[in-house]
Amino acid sequence: MLHAPPPLEAAGSPVAHNRCLLRDLGGHGAVPADPSALYGADAATTQFLLERILRKRGTARRLVTSSSSPGSSSVGAADTDSGEPQDPAVSAHGLVPVSGSPDRADRTPAASGPGTSPATALHGPLESTAQVPASRLSAHLGPGGRILIVANRLPVTAKRDPVKKWEFPSSSGGLVSALQGVKDEELMFVGWPGVSVTDDDDQTFIKNELFKKRCVPVFLNEELMDQYYSGYCNNILWPLFHYLGLPQGHKVNKTKDFKSQLKAYTEANQMFADTVCGISKEGDIIWCHDYHLMLLPKLLKQFNTNMKVGWFLHTPFPSSEVYQALPNRKELLQAVLEADLVGFHTYEYARHFVSACTSLLGLEGRLGGIEFKERIVKVDAFPIGIDAQHFKESLDRDAVKVKITDFESVFAGRKVMLGVDRLDMIKGLLQKLLAYEKFLEENKGWESEVVLVQIAVPTRTDVPEYQELKSQVHEMVGRVNGKFGTFKTYPIIYLDQTVEFEALCALYAITDVALITSLRDGMNLVSYEYVACQESNKGVLILSEFAGAAQSLGAGAIIVNPWNIAEVANAIKCALDMPSGERERRHRHNYEIVSAHTAQDWAENYVWELTNAVIKAPLGTGESVIGLPIKEVAEQYAKSKSRLLILGFNATLTEQVQSFETRATDQTGNTTLKLDPGLKGALKTLCDNEDTTVVVVSGHGKSVLDEVTS
Repeated sequence: MLHAPPPLEAAGSPVAHNRCLLRDLGGHGAVPADPSALYGADAATTQFLLERILRKRGTARRLVTSSSSPGSSSVGAADTDSGEPQDPAVSAHGLVPVSGSPDRADRTPAASGPGTSPATALHGPLESTAQVPASRLSAHLGPGGRILIVANRLPVTAKRDPVKKWEFPSSSGGLVSALQGVKDEELMFVGWPGVSVTDDDDQTFIKNELFKKRCVPVFLNEELMDQYYSGYCNNILWPLFHYLGLPQGHKVNKTKDFKSQLKAYTEANQMFADTVCGISKEGDIIWCHDYHLMLLPKLLKQFNTNMKVGWFLHTPFPSSEVYQALPNRKELLQAVLEADLVGFHTYEYARHFVSACTSLLGLEGRLGGIEFKERIVKVDAFPIGIDAQHFKESLDRDAVKVKITDFESVFAGRKVMLGVDRLDMIKGLLQKLLAYEKFLEENKGWESEVVLVQIAVPTRTDVPEYQELKSQVHEMVGRVNGKFGTFKTYPIIYLDQTVEFEALCALYAITDVALITSLRDGMNLVSYEYVACQESNKGVLILSEFAGAAQSLGAGAIIVNPWNIAEVANAIKCALDMPSGERERRHRHNYEIVSAHTAQDWAENYVWELTNAVIKAPLGTGESVIGLPIKEVAEQYAKSKSRLLILGFNATLTEQVQSFETRATDQTGNTTLKLDPGLKGALKTLCDNEDTTVVVVSGHGKSVLDEVTS
């Protein structure tokens, strides 16, 4: 939707004289997190929106967010937290620890930007749920074409048993699960096998065995992994992308050799590129995943400029003001822009990426993406989902039914609240416990009527900051239980462990309120899993506005700012007291979204858009623009009684500018743009017509437009 501000009231401005609405999409201040805000300036914003709204093709399955509620422009999005800083293995929504059972909490993404809507804010629905036939993908892959999935980790792990025999256990779920939507295509996975192998014979054996599983290993030694993965990826990029900033204080010592970490990052990306180039063939498309491989698109294009390459980020992409602190900020952006399709989980992160490219590289946003090296790099949002059917079917298993009965017996007579998180700074555990404590303080009697079951899956247990967080959480749990507990009941049941899948499904099913208070969470698919298991109970979801899932589930959830302890405490009371009719209405909305927009749809959509993006905008060309049929438009204009004209500014009402530096003002702040003299009179005539509303869409601020149009 197009959100127009109040009319510009510039004294003496003929354009602003009557009904000309000037919209600032320049990225400074609050900007709606809808598709129209992605590409700024004169990127045919309205055409983009109309195409989104009106198109009927099956790929129109995109998340649309509303900015009608206060602050919703900052609701953010999407990291399946696939890239959490620990030794990961590919999981259903990203990456989970190698050891132990798959950690469902690790499928919770990483976060969004600051400030969104209040507890009752509603966010927009998802678009069409039509399927994209697999044959449409096949038509573009070419004869024998494959999809090469390149990620930091393979979906299998190479391990040696006690007798030195190699084993290759598969990770549960993972990108493999998400890619079921394109299962008719041939998939190959490229990534680190989870172990450093230096022996040539062992490497050969592992390669042969993994090839049987459609996996190709990239062998990185321990030193390289330490510098590339533990160093640059998880000590530099991951904190920055989650708004934790670059390391400071005692942690600076870890980054004093930044050059060596960046060198290792570059070397590792080159090794991934060499492996991909060694197995790729004509007709293949390459899908690169996450911040570990930001240099990979450029390295692949250097090998073959016609290679179809996509890059997808599973974490948030921070605002340009945060991102610009990165020393090699331009290099990474330029490398990513070599891809044909750049994907994120939400429009907010896509907008942040476009803004960074605009402010740091001086590039222009265009219809659907960024103009880079005389071509359009498509930038879009692809919100991931889950395999909802798998969760629904699991509830019918005997093992799950038994656990449901057991839990119902244990918690009989009490409302159950549930939290499932990694024990991580971005998950807002301390804020959650503070809010729960405040709720109990302000609502006497509830301490024996409600229980919070908090599962906090350990992660990075060797890192001092995480050890300190664990101590703080334990202390707070003890304080609340000591203050409000009795000999029979405790208000908090806290587990520092993973939970088996059957038990988790049972917990989801019997829970009355799910409480997610992430401070930065890309998508948080725990919220999706909870909704999928709630068809009978119709439980209430309290969801942080800083979780990407708030953009799709916001209309059915109670959206909160986790930093506002009083607001979260009030939301808990609201959820526990909510009438059954409202619970059912909210759940029905979210259940339809979770059921219709799955992980398979996500993968299918991305692959389709990647193949389509390459066809529409090959290297060295821009997208063609069809001119308006002027005669027909003029005839319809004359016949109409009420008219809305939406005009671009740069290169439409003014001369086209070629660089960021000369777009609006010179170094002294003087305006360099000039309104075409031949258009000023015509524009004023249109604005003076009471039956005509004129909207000028621009990336420039109101002050610039005031001066230019006066």
